[in-house]
Amino acid sequence: MAFVKDMLRMWAHSWKRFISIAMITLLGVAVLTGIYAGCRDAFRSTDRFFDAQGLHDVQVLSTAGLSNGDIAALRKVNGVAKVQAERSQEVTFDLDGRKSATMQEIGTNGIDQPYLQEGRMPKKAGEIAVTRKFIRDSGKRIGNRLTVTPESASSDTSDTNDTNGADGTNETNGTDEAPSFPTELTIVGVVLDPQNLSNPDGYSAMTSFRSTATTDYTFFAPSDGVTGTLYTSATLLVKGAAAESTFDESYENTVKQVTDRIDGTVKTDRQKARRQELLDAGNKKIADARAEADKKFADAQSQIDANRQQFNQQVDQIVSMQAGAAAAGAAANGAAAGATTPQLDETTRETMRETIIAASPELTQAKQQLDQAQSQLNEQKASTEQTLKTKENELKTSIPQVRWYVQDRQSLGGFSALKSDLDSIQSLGNAFPIVFLLVAVMMSLTAMARMVEEDRSLIGTYVGLGYGRLAVASRYLLFALLACLIGGGLGLIAGFLGIPAFLLVVLQGMYVMPGLRLEYDWLYGSLGIALFVVGVLAATIYACVQEMRQTPAALMRPKAPRAGSRILLERIRPVWNRIGFLGKVTARNIFRFKSRLIMTVGGVAGCTALIVCGLAINDTVADLGIKQYRDIYQYDLMVVSDDSDASAMRTKVASDGRVTSSLDVRIESGDLTVAGNGDGDSGKAGSSGSESIQLVAVPEKHLSDLGEMVTLQPVSSGMLGTSGVGKTGSLKLDDDGVIVAQSAASALGVKAGSKVRLTNGDGVRATAKVSAVNRNLIGSDVYVSETYYAKLFDSKDAKNTKNSKSSEDSEALTWNAMLAKLSGSDTSQTDYAESLEEDSSVMKAVSCAHMADSFKFDLMGAVVALIVALAGGLALVVLFTLANTNVSERVREMATLKVLGFFDREVHHYVNREMMILTVMGVILGLPLGRLVGGMLTMALNMPSLYFEVEVKPLSYVIAAVATMAFALLVQLFVNPVLDRIDPISSLKSVE
Repeated sequence: MAFVKDMLRMWAHSWKRFISIAMITLLGVAVLTGIYAGCRDAFRSTDRFFDAQGLHDVQVLSTAGLSNGDIAALRKVNGVAKVQAERSQEVTFDLDGRKSATMQEIGTNGIDQPYLQEGRMPKKAGEIAVTRKFIRDSGKRIGNRLTVTPESASSDTSDTNDTNGADGTNETNGTDEAPSFPTELTIVGVVLDPQNLSNPDGYSAMTSFRSTATTDYTFFAPSDGVTGTLYTSATLLVKGAAAESTFDESYENTVKQVTDRIDGTVKTDRQKARRQELLDAGNKKIADARAEADKKFADAQSQIDANRQQFNQQVDQIVSMQAGAAAAGAAANGAAAGATTPQLDETTRETMRETIIAASPELTQAKQQLDQAQSQLNEQKASTEQTLKTKENELKTSIPQVRWYVQDRQSLGGFSALKSDLDSIQSLGNAFPIVFLLVAVMMSLTAMARMVEEDRSLIGTYVGLGYGRLAVASRYLLFALLACLIGGGLGLIAGFLGIPAFLLVVLQGMYVMPGLRLEYDWLYGSLGIALFVVGVLAATIYACVQEMRQTPAALMRPKAPRAGSRILLERIRPVWNRIGFLGKVTARNIFRFKSRLIMTVGGVAGCTALIVCGLAINDTVADLGIKQYRDIYQYDLMVVSDDSDASAMRTKVASDGRVTSSLDVRIESGDLTVAGNGDGDSGKAGSSGSESIQLVAVPEKHLSDLGEMVTLQPVSSGMLGTSGVGKTGSLKLDDDGVIVAQSAASALGVKAGSKVRLTNGDGVRATAKVSAVNRNLIGSDVYVSETYYAKLFDSKDAKNTKNSKSSEDSEALTWNAMLAKLSGSDTSQTDYAESLEEDSSVMKAVSCAHMADSFKFDLMGAVVALIVALAGGLALVVLFTLANTNVSERVREMATLKVLGFFDREVHHYVNREMMILTVMGVILGLPLGRLVGGMLTMALNMPSLYFEVEVKPLSYVIAAVATMAFALLVQLFVNPVLDRIDPISSLKSVE
């Protein structure tokens, strides 16, 4: 019992060490669990929301719309649980200028159901539910009315419907009609679109560089009042996908199996079948037109024939009358009795007919009219037949190839943005606790080693009395364990409640996540505490073993003072001779006690490095937009159009007179896949992933002009997240390979000479060689020459998907985009880009000035602020621990100084000067270490379409150094009273 009481008394006397170990464990566990828990809570709540609203796993789009036959084919795919055919229509309305919206039919099969936030769901024709963004921008409320104007259907679909329109399936025998929605609308509800969780009321309504919306708003309408048998898309739910977390790799693998099946057979077959349906419908329409024309021509011919028969009858009557009159005259002249009217032969009759017609102006005119009508009818027949034959010949070329686009949730801008944000934060949460753990072990070793050394004589006494070494060591092991458990418990509270609450507040400023709640992970929380318990106990065991290996007699005697030795500075006589007495004492105290030097400098350096690393990430993110859109992209404007509008787009831009120089290119959305074996075959084992890219084809005659629009700088991967950047202009695009953006290459491990699998906008795949990796921070551009593009995608597979054209036609590329430099200020360039988007020939216009100014990454900034605050707290605890350990080791020295006549202020200066010098040394070491750690973290932040080029501004170094020194000065305020309370008499008593 006396042993236990003495142990408790010893614990109470060492309360400062207890608090230090507990605080370090608290901070470490909080960092380890907090960021993880915040991301986990967001992942889980979002996954539950997606499952509840039935967010689609797969979406199928088609350039010619989808028919009932397409939907039926998708239902037969193995692994598909549900298929929902969806209809939508783009409309415009007046809201402080022309605005666009997508009228979306609310599905009846439970997929992509909007989440009701206010009011009720629409049920009748003319009722709609709108998003909160529309309510905020328009000022309208539930019950207000809105009139919209349908936009013309997309070029692909409308051309198809106008030319043909027959369904061609067994299910429908009519014609396919594009979806049509009511135009007089009433707002009855406010909803959240599950495909876009961006928060319009928050401080960051989605960053510009990841915005993929093609219209300003989305309106949801019931099926009542919607007409049209042509579907704009089909959404699918995959069997077993709901049981997986939508953010896990297992979910992606489950969905990929189904998308591969669709891409493998269904897609190709239905593309051909759909195009054949359109061809059959077009041929049927031509045949119907021919039959209708033939009927009209037959009716006209019958009318002409009837009129001509009537005309002939009249002439024949006149001929008969003249013939009878001639016969009567012959009889009167004495002809033989009983003579009859002579029978006229055909030649005589025809001669008489012509004579009679020529003699009568009326008959002549009537004959001319009949002949003219017959001639016109014959001409119309020939013209109509020629037109129909021309239509038949043009039908195959006028109907483009049908393209299916099979997409998963990654193609949703809101989903991919949320996932990339959380993944990046979770990467930071996995990296920073390592530094906290190392510092915790170092500080625990320092504190417990000093604690054991202070009880050296007592330990020897207990061992001499017969207590086992394990029993004696348990005094310190239980002390460290209790401190870890209490600190770890508080760390779990902060980690699963405090930090997640902070992160989720920031997240909710960016995204709307209904049903968000904080959850505790017993396994992860227990392992988090266990990790620090093991580290601290290991340090304590090491300290105990170091002391207890001696005999009890040796332990009960005072520890022999360290033998005096010269330090290196003493050997530099010119410097040493000019240092004062107290300076020499300080130098000896610093460099003679190596363990204290290493622990202090290492602890301060680690904390400073964490602060620098956090600030480095903040600086890196802040400069991403400027570097990309000001330095790398030298053009001011990118304009993209549909292939059919490319010429009109270029004419429009040229006529505005704002362009100083331009480069026509072709831009397609595609994919880049890397195989683990380096052959570019993504279908083989070892595939390391894929990345969505922007494929930029450059005309062969203007390859050299690309360097004037985009800064071409080759990069090579370095150690610890660094990269080597080559000379500007040293990189050229040629016909031997493609140039891959650094942001994509870093995420996939691509380098010059690698083989990759490229997928172009038509879904055609080809294996390409990477000739170089270009410096690029935002977006994943892949540049390819016109010749190499044709070589890659003009394969047999590509030809099978193209129209039957000549080889020259099949190789020609449509330059559907323009990179341009503009005159004027940044504001005028932004306004010009916005005005271009209102033109019907322009699909998208992007101003680099606007992108540079609007680029934000708010979530990363909030997490960096959290990490810097925690690193600052760790620095404060470390300095406090080291300062108290330093004082406890030198109590007799401080007492001697007081006896020698040193005043309290002089004692303060004597001790604090050593700590400040060690702190400065730690800061000097920690600043470059922080830059190094920041480079390492970029390796963990492989986000889609982003590369973090580490940037640390001089001000960040200053802030980190000043903050650490300020913490050191703050610690002095706590240490000075301890120095004042040292009693020289009791402290100098002999241990004997």
